[in-house]
Amino acid sequence: MTRWAASGAMALTGFPDEPLGPPEPLVEGVERLSRHFPGLDALALLGERAASMGLWRRGTTSCGGSCRLFAVREGWMAVSLPRAEDMEAVPAWLELDEVPRSGPATWSAVERSLGAGDPDELAQRAALLGLPVARLGEAGPTGVLAEPLGRAPARGAAGLLVVDLSALWAGPLCGDLLARAGATVVKVESLNRPDGARRGPAAFFDLLNWRKRSVALDLQRAEGKRLLHALVQRADIVIEASRPRALAQLGVSARQMVQRDGPQVWISITGYGRSGDAANRVGFGDDAAVAGGLVARAGTTPVFCADAVADPLTGLTAANACLEALSRGGRWLFDVSMAGVSAGLAGPTLAVPREVPVADPRAREPERPAPALGADTAQVLAELDLRS
Repeated sequence: MTRWAASGAMALTGFPDEPLGPPEPLVEGVERLSRHFPGLDALALLGERAASMGLWRRGTTSCGGSCRLFAVREGWMAVSLPRAEDMEAVPAWLELDEVPRSGPATWSAVERSLGAGDPDELAQRAALLGLPVARLGEAGPTGVLAEPLGRAPARGAAGLLVVDLSALWAGPLCGDLLARAGATVVKVESLNRPDGARRGPAAFFDLLNWRKRSVALDLQRAEGKRLLHALVQRADIVIEASRPRALAQLGVSARQMVQRDGPQVWISITGYGRSGDAANRVGFGDDAAVAGGLVARAGTTPVFCADAVADPLTGLTAANACLEALSRGGRWLFDVSMAGVSAGLAGPTLAVPREVPVADPRAREPERPAPALGADTAQVLAELDLRS
């Protein structure tokens, strides 16, 4: 397990004074997923955000601090509160009369309520409110669900057009890896709601997006929606990480577009899958990993494995699935669930000898900054002859 210790991921796993080994399938699983990307240090991908933000292992609190593990009746539950609206929804979720007025007070209220309440009822109510909450090990290893939707020739990624509609980490990493494989990747954002990662560390945003071109559209106007449809129709590959209803509100149907000779491969990344009640659940990298059971354990206590680990694992999985599909041929809609990907790599925690040196997390170096929001809009639309 020296590879785990040397990757930087071990520095992010365990308690502050006790680094832990990986779940049994994780190291070999990650290295298997990297076979299409020669020279890529795939395990180091798990620590790239932490390297950019100076994060470290914190046991039952995630490296980034926005997710925590709590003991509940018959197991454990992960609660993520990364957004202001998540904090604001806590009183309604827990049916509190008094509103906590600080982060520590909110977390204390969550711990008290989870210890006394019915975890199934609390999980259901959280889902209705759009809160990223998960029971440990609730998701099965669905991995990647591939739906064939037609015939197309086999080919490589070089020269293909990728339209990347995703944000944050998993989808942008998938796009970055496809760009590394030779594809032309266009990052498409809403002028009104651009990628939230632009507000985070510039080094991490640059890392995931420096190889891409930037298009920004006003999706509240008919012309912006028309251009979005036209870009997607021209793409060879589309990456998106929205709940299905978000695209439906823009009049975009992944299945119909692939079937109608649009993109050859459509990659849909969600927390819990595209179909059923779970399709509208919110999931982030830490809580989705917990849902899949992807944790390390100190005795019987689960702790977070690396930093928001479902994100980089899902990005790598999606890029690998896309390249394999292109090499086989056909037209494909991929349903890539972060919880399902995590479940496929979960297992008992492996011991690592104490004398093994634990490396700090590290990140690749981008060759240049990512383009500013919309920097390439006019040029890309002109090249594709999409202006009205």
